[in-house]
Amino acid sequence: MDAELLARIQFGVTAGFHFLYPPMSIGLGLIMVIMESMYIKTKKPIYEQMTKFWTKVFALTFAVGVATGIVLEFEFGTNWSTYSRYVGDIFGSPLAAEGLFAFFLESIFLGVLLFGWNKVSPRMHLISTIFVAFGATMSAFWIIAANSWMQTPAGYEIVGTGHEMRAVITDFWAMVFNPSTIERFTHVISASWLTGSYMVLSISAYYLIKKKHVDFAKKSFFIALIVATIASLTQLETGHQSSMGVVENQPEKLAIMEGHFNEAPLDLYIIGWLDIEGEQIIGLKWPGFLSFLIYGDFDAPVKGINNFPEDELPPIQLPFQGYHVMVAFGMAFIGIAFVTWFLMWRKKLWDNKLWLFVLLVSIILPHLANLGGWIAAEVGRQPWAVYKVLRTADAISKPEVVTYESVMFSLIMFSVIYIILMILFIFLLVKKVKHGPEPIADNAV
Repeated sequence: MDAELLARIQFGVTAGFHFLYPPMSIGLGLIMVIMESMYIKTKKPIYEQMTKFWTKVFALTFAVGVATGIVLEFEFGTNWSTYSRYVGDIFGSPLAAEGLFAFFLESIFLGVLLFGWNKVSPRMHLISTIFVAFGATMSAFWIIAANSWMQTPAGYEIVGTGHEMRAVITDFWAMVFNPSTIERFTHVISASWLTGSYMVLSISAYYLIKKKHVDFAKKSFFIALIVATIASLTQLETGHQSSMGVVENQPEKLAIMEGHFNEAPLDLYIIGWLDIEGEQIIGLKWPGFLSFLIYGDFDAPVKGINNFPEDELPPIQLPFQGYHVMVAFGMAFIGIAFVTWFLMWRKKLWDNKLWLFVLLVSIILPHLANLGGWIAAEVGRQPWAVYKVLRTADAISKPEVVTYESVMFSLIMFSVIYIILMILFIFLLVKKVKHGPEPIADNAV
């Protein structure tokens, strides 16, 4: 293992830990807007109680998300200084926009959201909640725009020669709205809605199992179930559009994610395992169905792994497994929503402790799906840091600056710190859940 691979692992570990929190914040932000809007409309104190409780959960998630994200910014200047010099003029622009136009917006109004209940009018407080949710969503947009440029670069040119070569922006909006930005952004946002809604479903299911805060739990559960259902169905369309973008812009990644070795019609495997040496997937398949989804023809050939230069191919196993984990859980979310609505319709949900327990533990599923999709997207881009522009091997800092020993030490250090932060997050979250929502005042109407 060399310093380059170790630096990639370090960035993957730190980014993976960070990626646990922003989707929860984005999903919770939407749910908080719905809850507070219900309070403004109905004046029922239960909705105020719900908003206050979930705002505290949001604040905890936001704080840990910020703490885990700071390290990523520094890694670009330490481990990946060549990358920063070569494409920093481009990559830094959406990151700066995220800080100026999204993060500060979210942070400022979060203060009003947390401390302004008795200091501003209910409508102004709702506006603050909307701005917090909007800021969280726009943060995701700018980050996705930066990452999508690495996948499908546009709006730039290469200037200089030799060691002075670098990429500069020629069209800012073409860079921001590069070919994969919108399809990837919509997919990430619908995944975030799922993540936040499953967090609410899980905690509400806990209260229902314990028969505590029942009215609070039922109303929180119902709102989250609506969001989860819409998001799970939206994922089908956004996922399809994202995949079509991969077909058009990154055919090597498609071949890797599908374990497709030779040019032929692309089958849909219901279940199976990847035999790399035998260059095949062994399992239950629907012949040609993915070719049909892509081209409208079951017999349309799709390029396979063997059709591309070996030195331009990513690893096979990680993106293949990550992609299929994401797809499997994506379909499971639809099934979970269907069963939950069915039990609710039959009036057998609230006392069904087995299914409520399933929903309780399902809080982990969106995170596994998110990480699986992220691994497929990022590892599937290799060996390119910027697709067809800059190789990862050329993006790392000089060997005398970034040594194997220094990266290994920082990897271990950051892993320990991030694990401690995760334990702290879980401890504080469990503490808040056990404490429960604040009681509704006796004089509330």
